[in-house]
Amino acid sequence: MNVAFELPAAQAERLRQEADRLGITPGELARAAVADLLTHRDEEFHAAAERVLRKNEELYQRLA
Repeated sequence: MNVAFELPAAQAERLRQEADRLGITPGELARAAVADLLTHRDEEFHAAAERVLRKNEELYQRLA
C-alpha cells in the first residue's frame, strides 16, 4: 500500500534529520514509525482487554 501525505516544513526537516542520524531514508523511518504505532496499539488493546476480562471474570460467570 502506498500512502502519501504532506508534512509541515518543520516536521519534514525533523524527519529528514532523524533519518540521517539513523542512516536510513525518511521514507524508511516513516514506515517504521507507522509499523511501530500499529503494533504498539494492538499490544495495548490486548493487554487492556485481558485486564478487563480477568477483573470481571466472576461477574461474567454469574451472568452466563
